[in-house]
Amino acid sequence: MTDNTPSEPVPAEPAGTPTAAATPFHDLDEYVRLPRMSGLVLSPDGSRLVVGVAVPDTERTRYVTSLWEVDPAGRNPARRLTRGVTGEASAAWTADGDLLFTSRRRDPEADKPDDEAVPLWLLPAAGGEARVLLTRPAGVHGVLTARRAPTALLLSPVLPGATDPSDDDALQRARKQAGVTAVLHSGYPVRFWDHDLGPERPRLLRVDLGAGAAEEPGRPTARLEPVDLTPDAGGSLDEVETSLSEDGRTAVTAWYRPVGRGDRRSELKVVDVATGDRRTLLADPDADLGSPRISPDGRRVAYLRETVTTPDAAPQLSVHVVELAPDGGAAEPVQLARGTDLWITGMAWLPDGSGLVVAADRNGRGPVALVRGDDVQWLTEDDWTYTDLRPAPDGSAVYALRTGYLAPSHPVRIPLTGDRVGQALPLPAPVAPPELPGRLTEVTATAPDGVPVRAWLALPEASAEHPAPLLLWVHGGPLSSWNAWTWRWNPWLMVARGYAVLLPDPGLSTGYGQSFLQRGWGAWGQAPFTDLMAVTDAVQARPDIDADRTGAMGGSFGGYMANWIAGHTDRFRAIVTHASLWALDDFGGTTDVATYWAREMTTEMARQNSPHLSVGDIRTPMLVVHGDRDYRVPIGQGLRLWFDLLSASGLPMAEDGSTVHRFLYFPQENHWVLTPQHAKLWYEVVLGFLAEHVLGQAPAAVPALLGGPGTPALGATGA
Repeated sequence: MTDNTPSEPVPAEPAGTPTAAATPFHDLDEYVRLPRMSGLVLSPDGSRLVVGVAVPDTERTRYVTSLWEVDPAGRNPARRLTRGVTGEASAAWTADGDLLFTSRRRDPEADKPDDEAVPLWLLPAAGGEARVLLTRPAGVHGVLTARRAPTALLLSPVLPGATDPSDDDALQRARKQAGVTAVLHSGYPVRFWDHDLGPERPRLLRVDLGAGAAEEPGRPTARLEPVDLTPDAGGSLDEVETSLSEDGRTAVTAWYRPVGRGDRRSELKVVDVATGDRRTLLADPDADLGSPRISPDGRRVAYLRETVTTPDAAPQLSVHVVELAPDGGAAEPVQLARGTDLWITGMAWLPDGSGLVVAADRNGRGPVALVRGDDVQWLTEDDWTYTDLRPAPDGSAVYALRTGYLAPSHPVRIPLTGDRVGQALPLPAPVAPPELPGRLTEVTATAPDGVPVRAWLALPEASAEHPAPLLLWVHGGPLSSWNAWTWRWNPWLMVARGYAVLLPDPGLSTGYGQSFLQRGWGAWGQAPFTDLMAVTDAVQARPDIDADRTGAMGGSFGGYMANWIAGHTDRFRAIVTHASLWALDDFGGTTDVATYWAREMTTEMARQNSPHLSVGDIRTPMLVVHGDRDYRVPIGQGLRLWFDLLSASGLPMAEDGSTVHRFLYFPQENHWVLTPQHAKLWYEVVLGFLAEHVLGQAPAAVPALLGGPGTPALGATGA
């Protein structure tokens, strides 16, 4: 095992006691109130940056986002632009420097307030109040603007029987008034993550921003009339990305095409923004094509190609460029970065069109690189992950959000010229990063097959007397990496209570090359499991870790691994499994994207890797957590797991029928448990369960909001 900590590790304070001066991580109420930044957008002239900041509403039952301006030069403090009670979303700059956004705030000029409507608003560059440009009862899910033209595209749902957007408005209201929520499907899929698909499906609507520019005193502001460019889209635009050329004339969008047996492929379509004429740019029977990016000169399109998986082959991700042939002919795509194994998570064109700036998972980070042909130049070599890449129009820098386990997302400037190329410079942000209750280091172990397995390790402040109990956390995905801050699975909350938290990237993790993915493909219970045990062995051997007090946790695929671990080792004192796969024999056909999982999850794979087949060997107390609105891992998995634990696990019930296992159920939550009040309860229950079984403390009282006498200590200092 290697350890990159600058100094020798030393033991920590006993778990359950504050490990440092109080931080937001020592108090769950303070933690859920922490502001969260996301969604960086840059104005066409490069002079203005906007970022969204989410905080709990006054009732603390949901997060609402306001828009803040950040100085790209880094001289002036951030300033707030919007103050809507319901929050703002989908921020986009117009060619004239006005700011568009969507918000459910009430339209002051509407004849009759419609609480369900989601207007598109414009905040003038010259100053003044925001005004409504258009209102859609079905909402607006995305806004694209042209950098050099008064044109915008809206991604907005429309009922299949609607002939135009205004007709759809009437149909939507009639459906609502009749109390009808039923959907008649003729294709697949029918759900996605946490929401139903249909009956309305997204279409691309064009709006002429110049038509709503004029205002006169005493007269209502002109409302824009959207034009439907894709009336026959059906479900082809579900959850896809679209790119709009700088002159506003051309859009390139991913487009799902059914291929039979419930499956579909994503191809690239070119849409004439003026007429709605559409043609296929590229289609590949062996891959899904997506994330199109039109070049600044409008002549080329960069895109990602992901191969269709098989039971034996993991997906391969690559970046390509294709010419937008003026005659509509078929151009031959060119692959970039050949010879470099990139798992790209974001990309944008350089302003001169000479190449791309990309972000990619790499060795537990998410660095930025310049890609020109096959040449890949890594710009950042630090411990951060970068998202929301926004190149300055003069090519001098790239603006981005930077995140990692040392801080949540915050805006930075990455110079592309001068003597500080690649050195990310933090910009004055609306929110300062929170103080952390411990320190972060990196560890590496060797798996049984000789492959290195690395991990982050978050530790309490050092203490020579008391080694820290250990929590193994397994990430979801499974094609993912522990390389960015997460608000839902935040290790610092556990560190504040004295635990060390291990965040490993086992087989199937991204950022370590194709062979590392392939090691675990179709064999979830093999290399991923042995990788996790190898790195846990190595960390337990450290002098600052109490190897006798260890728990394991995971969500989604991480929950699958938690279930697998429970049936294959007794080394952990407690296991928390969240939104987890349990019985693979019935998971595939009930998830929201069954065709994807069916390619890997054959009958034989399910028989060899399903945790439920080892339920009789589970002798570790388990906390099961599941949300009813989880469509990726349906609630049936959690319900079957709970029954199997009670009826067949190796931990028998007591004579009175009681059990050490617990089931935390959220009827209104989805795969992640997102609302502030439920996130707090999630941590209260998890911390109490771990304190009882890992630390050997008395059973925690049931939180008052779950019907118990309450757990006041959890809200203040933890377990």
